[in-house]
Amino acid sequence: MVESGGSGRPRPDSEESAEHPVTPAPQPTAPAQPEGPSPAPPATERETTPTDGRQSGREHSDGRDAPAGPEEAPGTGTPTGDTPTGHTPPADLPAEHPAQPQSEQPHPEKPHPAPEPAPHADRGRAHAHAQDGGTAQGPAPTGIKGPPPQRPPEQPRGGLLMGRPFGVPVYVAPSWFLVAALITWVFGGQLDRVLPELGAARYLVSLFFAVAFYASVLIHELAHTLAALRFKLPVRRIQLQFFGGVSEIEKEAETPGREFWLAFVGPLLSLVLAGVFYAAMQPVEPGTVPGVLLAGLMISNLIVAIFNLLPGLPLDGGRMLRAVVWKITGKPMSGTIAAAWVGRALAVSVLIGLPLLTQSGALGSSAEDSVGMDTVTDALLAAILAAIIWTGAGNSLRMARLREHLPELRARTLTRRAVPVETDTPLSEALRRANAAGARALVVVDAHGEPLSLVREAAIVGVPEHRRPWVAVSGLAQDLTDGMRVSAELAGEDLLDVLRATPATEYLVVEETGEIYGVLSAADVERAFVKAMARPS
Repeated sequence: MVESGGSGRPRPDSEESAEHPVTPAPQPTAPAQPEGPSPAPPATERETTPTDGRQSGREHSDGRDAPAGPEEAPGTGTPTGDTPTGHTPPADLPAEHPAQPQSEQPHPEKPHPAPEPAPHADRGRAHAHAQDGGTAQGPAPTGIKGPPPQRPPEQPRGGLLMGRPFGVPVYVAPSWFLVAALITWVFGGQLDRVLPELGAARYLVSLFFAVAFYASVLIHELAHTLAALRFKLPVRRIQLQFFGGVSEIEKEAETPGREFWLAFVGPLLSLVLAGVFYAAMQPVEPGTVPGVLLAGLMISNLIVAIFNLLPGLPLDGGRMLRAVVWKITGKPMSGTIAAAWVGRALAVSVLIGLPLLTQSGALGSSAEDSVGMDTVTDALLAAILAAIIWTGAGNSLRMARLREHLPELRARTLTRRAVPVETDTPLSEALRRANAAGARALVVVDAHGEPLSLVREAAIVGVPEHRRPWVAVSGLAQDLTDGMRVSAELAGEDLLDVLRATPATEYLVVEETGEIYGVLSAADVERAFVKAMARPS
């Protein structure tokens, strides 16, 4: 089965408490710090990355509604999560909330007049970008430079790594060992009737059959992988699971013709394997171990091919149907809807029809033999298959809708205007500069203008206004890591991949040249994602 990967909606790495109001721009504020960490930005099908333990109290950059995402979807699961709520007071209300300062400062009872900071080269220089997801405005990016953005390497996980054919990792899920044991037990019982002289050795033969069968399934998935690589589509991994395998292709095919062939090569190769095993049977005596193994592999590959050609998502035949409808209508979404609903109808048919076929003897066994545990086993198998098909069809619909709206998420349009400040700049002075520049974020730089850290808006809220002249911005900042540098050109799935790989509440957005563009809040991306998904397709 071929499965196109996707991205779940983004999640900041800690849920926020909306206890405190937020002062709108120009003074950057944020809700109070949360009591514990929460999951990071997810995925469609992608794995959860653990949060950075250095900032256990990180939270959303403001208190507006920002639901938290899933599951790793898409691969592909659908993101879910709690939705923190908040409110915004009138603009003339200050954002002061009693809280302990983040760092040691002079005692408030013995203040010394704060000297007027010496003019810095960074004073008044604001970075051009849009606020609240609007259109980019303001002056061009400043000349302050940092290292170019780096995309952390993605390390998909999915069980036991077996190898990397053609550079694609192949994983065996833990559920495979369960189904291998089941095949060994069932096929061993059949061998006992056909070759009773084997005795206990029949289970070794059955285990060999289980491994050979899943080797055929791997070849089926490698056909999808090679076709995807031929069309220059990245393949994240191949995973052998309880009911077969999945090739996780990260992008959709660009044309319906490529989509059709990408899906068709898998069942086609299974038919070829069935033919190869049939040809190999001819010179072998039927009543021997090689004859029984070859016959079983021929039949199993034939079943895999026919089952995958059924015209419903998430099966290969469903993707072929999607390509045909896409070609006729010119709309990939129409093809997805048609194939997904056919897949759901197929799930119901399997749930009802498979036990009935078994009871009627149409599958090769007499109706008298299909009683007791056999009936229960057939019903259970039908229920599992139906659930897999139904769930896969629903996931395909959600992934298609997500892909339709993902291009609307652009780092450049979601980035907040920021001003650079040096490490010893008092918070009050930094906020004054942000106010004058109409900015909503602060970037701490060194004497040479290199970005060092981002001032956390959540930390600003915890500093009362009368203490802000005595608190340096460096005590409220979060150190930058390579994963927290985001290219301003990122959009859609690429943007979500980077945010999920390095969970944080704020990210430094830079141009390809290394110039600072602004600060991206994970909460802003979350809100934009939810807003886009709420619009009808």
